[in-house]
Amino acid sequence: MTNTQNYEDATMSKTLYERIGGEAAVNAAVDIFYRKVLSDHRINRFFDNVDMEKQAAKQKAFLTMAFGGPHSYTGEDMRKGHAHLLKMGLDDSHFDAVVENLGATLQELSVPQELIAEVVAICETTRNDVLGR
Repeated sequence: MTNTQNYEDATMSKTLYERIGGEAAVNAAVDIFYRKVLSDHRINRFFDNVDMEKQAAKQKAFLTMAFGGPHSYTGEDMRKGHAHLLKMGLDDSHFDAVVENLGATLQELSVPQELIAEVVAICETTRNDVLGR
């Protein structure tokens, strides 16, 4: 086995959470992500009257779990947690805007494109639940 193969094998055995940079990377991403979301006219109304410190903490725990890191997420399931937003008109365009903001955040943090693609794929697995389908 070559050194390159050893490196690739070791890298592929790591979780996305580890490959993305662990807790520090998730924390930085969530903080930047919510700055983007709150300034995005397409979706910021969904965060009116939301305790953003609590929201950011829930998002950090959720992403850590979703990316294969230490499991500490205790929030509601996606359907229940977003049901009230459906009444406000939440739809695919809003979901797309959230994913777009997350991708832009990861690009800003110089996350490699292949890891961003993995993150987007994970996001897509939640679309139907978030949108109550």
